[in-house]
Amino acid sequence: MSDFAPGPTGTDEVLFAVEGSLGRVLLNRPRAINSLTRDMVRAMSERLVAWADDDAVAAVSLEGAGERGLCAGGDVRQVREAHLAGTSGGVDFWADEYSLDAQIAEYPKPVIAVMDGIVMGGGLGISMFATARWATERSRIAMPETVIGFFPDVAATYRLSRAPGETGTHVALTGTTVTGADAVHLGLADAVVDSARVPELLAAVAAGGPVEPVPSGATKGDGSAIRSAQPWIDECYAGDDAAAVVERLRAHPDPAARAAGEEISLRSPLSVAVTLEALRRAADAGSVREVLATDTVIARGMLARPDFSEGVRAQLVDRDRQPRWEHASVAEVPRSQVLDVFSG
Repeated sequence: MSDFAPGPTGTDEVLFAVEGSLGRVLLNRPRAINSLTRDMVRAMSERLVAWADDDAVAAVSLEGAGERGLCAGGDVRQVREAHLAGTSGGVDFWADEYSLDAQIAEYPKPVIAVMDGIVMGGGLGISMFATARWATERSRIAMPETVIGFFPDVAATYRLSRAPGETGTHVALTGTTVTGADAVHLGLADAVVDSARVPELLAAVAAGGPVEPVPSGATKGDGSAIRSAQPWIDECYAGDDAAAVVERLRAHPDPAARAAGEEISLRSPLSVAVTLEALRRAADAGSVREVLATDTVIARGMLARPDFSEGVRAQLVDRDRQPRWEHASVAEVPRSQVLDVFSG
């Protein structure tokens, strides 16, 4: 076992070790499913800078402590508290988080993301742009932001807008949780490996072996429910009108489509409309960094609207699951208000 230790910022919420030629990053907030704090983000960024110039480190792995998952996302409760207190803490967190996501996407050495267990929100931000993205049989992967009055940030729309057909649109608007096989089909992961094999696979890289996105014995998207559902997904989610999408879903003969329509109707209407707009714009983006720059603008715009604070309250603070959204339905969201979110 590697001797993990705090990094340059001193926080023990993320630990680091060098095992052979492998630099290991261990997110260490297991009780919070390793949700990211600003201290964690800054510590990771600084250590990645150091390892980039360290000839002894040939590759980097991103792992999560505990049995529950790699990372449940950014700590949006802290973002909400900072916003309600009138400070810039939330915006500052997103700036650092998005910078780390870009750093990983552009890293000069191979990065392995062990996407075991829960990987959501900011957890995807640090993993879906890695060189080797290993989901497992335990993976539960999602961008559930529309349920808290936000949008799939961390450049998730870059990946989801490039998923087969409209599968990425379905995942983004509903916030539904998918399996490792689904994640491979969506382009969020490279392979599904047996979780019990992860230690030996990392040990092989530490011993100087190659970083393989699809290790021998791994599977690629076998049994993906998203793939099986693609005919009705592609039919219902076409176009740029979020209200029309919901109408098609609700009227579709497939019960799974109707269920998706109901799920979207429970999400923040503004979030759903903004998310669809963000997906369509991201499809034409030239880089991850370009999408992250847009995400910065959208995040500020969404923070200024009431649905974010209300959604986090209902889902994560009071946990009553009864958000009072600004709009009664997606059909009532003015187009001008969606565009305002993107205007900076």
